[in-house]
Formats: sequence, C-alpha cells, structure tokens
Amino acid sequence: MPGDVVWPDRFSLMDPARQLARVARLIRDFHDAVQDFMPPSDARWQTPIPAEGSDIIAHNDLAPWNLVVADEKRWAFIDWDGAGPGSRLWDVAYAVHGFIPLSAHPDWQRSDAANRLRVFADAYGLDECERRRLVPLLGRRTRSMHDFLRDQAAQGVQPWERLWAEGHGDAWRNDAEYIEQHEDLWMHALLAGLACVAGRLAQPPEPR
Repeated sequence: MPGDVVWPDRFSLMDPARQLARVARLIRDFHDAVQDFMPPSDARWQTPIPAEGSDIIAHNDLAPWNLVVADEKRWAFIDWDGAGPGSRLWDVAYAVHGFIPLSAHPDWQRSDAANRLRVFADAYGLDECERRRLVPLLGRRTRSMHDFLRDQAAQGVQPWERLWAEGHGDAWRNDAEYIEQHEDLWMHALLAGLACVAGRLAQPPEPR
C-alpha cells in the first residue's frame, strides 16, 4: 500500500470531523465484511491481549500508526498480524482512543474530544445499547495496553520491554485514568448525539 501512516506526522488529516467519520465508516465496512467469516476450527491466532467478546475476527490494533493514506481516495489499514477473535466494540474502543484521541497528554488532549467521540459513534452507526456498553469499555481497553506492556517487560520480552522503559506504559495508564475520570462526559455526548440522530430521522420529509 503506497502512502504514509497517519501517526505522527500526518495526524492533522484527522482534525476535520468528516475525516474522523471516514475512519469510523472504514472500520464499520471492515467489521461488516468479516461478520459472517468462519475461520477453520484449528486456526491459531497471535492476539497478544485477550479480547472481550468474539463475535468477529477483529483487527485488534486499529490506530493512526496503522492507517495508510495514499491520497484522498485510497485509505487502508495495515499490520494485521494481531487479528483474531474479538468484538466490534473492542476494536472501536481502541480506535476511538487513537483517532480522537482520548489522551491525557497535554500535546494531544482535545477540548472537543466528547464531540469527536459522538461524530465517530454516529458515523460507525452505534445504537444506544452499544454506546452505553462502549463508555466503560474505553478505559478497560486502554488500561489493557498498560497491563500488557507491564507483564511483557517483566518477562524481558522485546520490543515491549524497551517500550515500557521508554515510558509507554505510563502513557497508557495516564490515558486510561483520564478516560475513566470523564466517563460521564463521554456518556452524555454519545446519548445526546443519538437523540439528535433520532430527531433528524423523525422529521417529515420536506415538500418538493
């Protein structure tokens, strides 16, 4: 796939809401495409972190560092070695963290994070039940990365030991705490967005 990964040098491409929505729709298209895929019974997976749920074969690393943008028309996710049984929301929670982003770091924390979360959820097409389930999952999914790095570093496994030493574990933990502290904000944004969508759908068509 020719092009450049979005993170970090081209992350500004994700600033417009329409681009964030495009990422969400791309992920939804992928999830819909694999919904009916039945892997062989002896399939072996390289999923480093056990997923919550197993309704699809998830990517498990849908993030800006794995999105290649060639031009306005050609966008593609790469790095499929960690794909395996997972759930739509497991993938979505991870993607939301990276693409909004939901970050505690002052260089990446956004004042419009709640609105961007709503844009993502609307574009993906999450229903009310999925939105309510997503909010507590956001913190757990982010914290799972911290725990994975901690455990792998303790065993001396590379490259995780190096990443842990460089402070990546602290970054994931800080982001998880930030996400958990603002769960009410995320829930309000997601449910308010759902009400707006429902309101638009309920409007009678304009006369021609």
